[in-house]
Amino acid sequence: MANILVVDDELGIRDLLFEILNDEGHNVELAENASEARAARQRARPDLVLLDIWMPDTDGVTLLKEWSAANLLGMPVIMMSGHATIDTAVEATRIGAFAFLEKPITMQKLLKSVEQGLAREDARRAAAAVVPPAQGFAPVVTSGSAGLLAALPPASPVIETGPQASQSFDLDRPLREARDGFEKAYFEYHLAMENGSMTRVAEKTGLERTHLYRKLKQLGVDLSRGRRNAL
Repeated sequence: MANILVVDDELGIRDLLFEILNDEGHNVELAENASEARAARQRARPDLVLLDIWMPDTDGVTLLKEWSAANLLGMPVIMMSGHATIDTAVEATRIGAFAFLEKPITMQKLLKSVEQGLAREDARRAAAAVVPPAQGFAPVVTSGSAGLLAALPPASPVIETGPQASQSFDLDRPLREARDGFEKAYFEYHLAMENGSMTRVAEKTGLERTHLYRKLKQLGVDLSRGRRNAL
């Protein structure tokens, strides 16, 4: 789960992006202009920013330059526009934008760009967290412990098991109850496999997302479970 800032002066686009990204399990903050975006950036650094180019007070490229000059571009910024030229997109990339999305933005391109941006940010943070070992340091091994350490088997990774693909069901029940039990287990399995992403579960199960959401509520499926597993 990531903290994502969406900056766009169009209410419909802000609401749409909020719905999609929130369904993916992200924390989404909205800003309708550069002034609100500055305040949001100052309160807490987002993991990723979706920034519209054409805004009434300050355009997105100018805001991007401002953040770059102040060394505030420590997060991936994805630019968005329905009217920008190739030169504008190239300039934004040169300043430090991670990617450029042309409106109308398809869900597939949005999620792919966000996923790639967050992956780059995770890799950057991981690299920054690596601390080189102190010079001249060596582990202390006593005479009685050397043989014991050599005899110990390597530690096995801890593997958490999730919902099983194969399950047994109590068939000695009314048909409706047995069917609901199967459907609940089915959807819980796919939610766990897709880390709680409603969008990907809808694609996997062949259901429209709104219908899928109503179905899960009807079956009493815990929608937060997959997202907690992804943390």
